[in-house]
Amino acid sequence: MMAKGTYQSIMLATKDLDGVFAKLESSGAEIMQEPIDQQWGSRDCAVRDPSGNTVRIQQLS
Repeated sequence: MMAKGTYQSIMLATKDLDGVFAKLESSGAEIMQEPIDQQWGSRDCAVRDPSGNTVRIQQLS
C-alpha cells in the first residue's frame, strides 16, 4: 500500500534530526517542512516519499 501513496502520513524518530534532514535535503528529497520546534514541544520535519506519502521525522529526546 505504501508504494501507491495511500498512507497520509508516516512518523519516524531519530536522535539526530538535523543530520537526517541534511542527508534528505542533499539527496534531492521533496521537502515539505524544515526542522522546526513545534508549539506542543517536539521538534520535527516533513518530507514526501517518491510515492507521495508524507513522512514526518521527530527528534528523540
